[in-house]
Amino acid sequence: MSYDYRALGLKSGLEIHQQLDTEEKLFCGCPTLLRDTKDSILEFSRFLRPTQSEMGVIDKAALEEIKLTKKFIYKAYDTTCLVENDEEPPGELNQEAVEYALTIARLLKMNIVDELYTMRKIVIDGSNTSGFQRTGLIATKGFIDSSYGRVGIDVLCLEEEAAQKVEDKGDSVVYSLDRLGIPLVEIGTAPDIVSPAHAREVAEKLGMMLRSTGKVKRGIGTIRQDINISIKEGARVEIKGVQALDMIDIIVEREASRQAALVDIKNQLKVKKAAVSDKIIDVTSVFASSTSKVIQKALKGGVVYAINLPGFAGFAGQEIQPGRRLGTEFSDRAKKSGVGGIFHTDELPNYGITKEEVESLRKAVGAYDADCVIMVADTKDKAKGALEGVILRAHEALTCVPEETRRALPDGNSAYMRPLPGAARMYPETDVPPVVITYERIQKIKLPELIEERIQRYIQQFNLNEELAGQIVRSQNVELFETIMKEVPEANSILVVRVLETLLYELEKEGIPVSNVRETHLFQLFRMQSEGKIPNEAINEVIKNIARQPGFTVENVVSVLGIGAKTGELESAIDKVIDSRMDFIKLKGIDSVGPLMGIVMKELRGKVSGQEINRLLKEKITKRLDIKS
Repeated sequence: MSYDYRALGLKSGLEIHQQLDTEEKLFCGCPTLLRDTKDSILEFSRFLRPTQSEMGVIDKAALEEIKLTKKFIYKAYDTTCLVENDEEPPGELNQEAVEYALTIARLLKMNIVDELYTMRKIVIDGSNTSGFQRTGLIATKGFIDSSYGRVGIDVLCLEEEAAQKVEDKGDSVVYSLDRLGIPLVEIGTAPDIVSPAHAREVAEKLGMMLRSTGKVKRGIGTIRQDINISIKEGARVEIKGVQALDMIDIIVEREASRQAALVDIKNQLKVKKAAVSDKIIDVTSVFASSTSKVIQKALKGGVVYAINLPGFAGFAGQEIQPGRRLGTEFSDRAKKSGVGGIFHTDELPNYGITKEEVESLRKAVGAYDADCVIMVADTKDKAKGALEGVILRAHEALTCVPEETRRALPDGNSAYMRPLPGAARMYPETDVPPVVITYERIQKIKLPELIEERIQRYIQQFNLNEELAGQIVRSQNVELFETIMKEVPEANSILVVRVLETLLYELEKEGIPVSNVRETHLFQLFRMQSEGKIPNEAINEVIKNIARQPGFTVENVVSVLGIGAKTGELESAIDKVIDSRMDFIKLKGIDSVGPLMGIVMKELRGKVSGQEINRLLKEKITKRLDIKS
């Protein structure tokens, strides 16, 4: 469904989390290397609990996380240390990371703080061994320009990356500590984004600016976007963990649609004078003889509990996102207590539950035709906790779109995670000394050339088209390209891009060890090509042989392959072709050069470059025609 987003009152803001490409982590000297979990040398576990803030308040998001007690298991490596284990205090802030963050702040035209203080942010989902994440405010009040107008950049923070979740076992979660502590910047925009397309544009521009610094990590998982979205009559909802740029506009569109659908449901429920019963009823006896496999499994030591929602009939099954219904929202809340899901009468009879059992269920809870019954089959504690979550969500359905944190799903939808966190989750970090940021330090920062600017320079300086310029500028090979063009200014820039961006990758897929091809090899290769000593057709074979014999020079390989022809051999081959086709040459004149080139090149089997053959053919044909004229 398409919307007039301004009429809908859409407001959106982005939070960009980008890893910085530093040698060491933010609070220790460990390298920022990702490891294979099979290389783990130590495992240990933790149980985490929420604590009160300095004001004596416990954050509601932290309370939500402990509904189900979980054990957190951590894998440590020979590249991690006691700081990641939370067995040693953190060191001072990594100054390389501070410098990179300051560079980004200047790019975004932000007001940089005079002193950088590290804070603790309560996080008890297990992603940090300490139960909190360390973060520090770098700058505020910047902006970028977009096609929809100026978008404010409210904050830029420097913080430590979380541990990587490896496996969720239900009652325990396994994390890998290799990622924990990698420096990252968090950039938060103002809620100035007004449409799904605008959100994607802003994310792309911020991503471009970050990559332009050359100081950020590249690859899957190194950048993540969280999106804050609200509509008129809706609420601020944060959707976390968006990794694909091409999903941002879809996610904004679907969240706006979800909130609009929830507002519509709320208004309909009000008209129907719907209500919520807080009474949880034991209906185990109704299903004592049930043939439903789900029910049978649950009743081995468990119960079936139910609640009645007067006036909710038809609404639990109402779609709010493609493939997701209000009942799915109820189920998301129930799952926080550890159950697999819920049943509701909008979808029953189903799952082996009979029509007769549904009628008995309705009778047991006193439900009328206009009512919806929700039930859960599990242990007593889990079933009770699950239905308490459903009751809370049903109350919200009558009154509001709830503020909450949701996780992005691969299809562009989202699912409930926890309530939005509040200010009670932040408190000072006393182990890390503050960092004074002087005016002189800020002024010494050299701003990088933006990717957009570099593309235009490459078009002008190297005669690349916009596609090739954009391809190499966004590539990890961009600095290598610059070095090659500096060392071999006469090199064919188009050929250099195609070798770096296409040929090397194709050969790697064939199993050729292209990592053996060093920069010095490439300098020699492109220099000899530009001098006509290596034809374009032979470059593939030259690189293959260099990769297999990395101790060889390019000259060695060219010699072994027999590339190149002596002047006498080349002239003899050209004279032979000209002599046998003089009638054609007289007819076509100098235009005969093109067709004859293919014949000569076939004769020489790629030993000589096309440009050299072209030059000699033109020279000899011109002389022959002059003699005959």
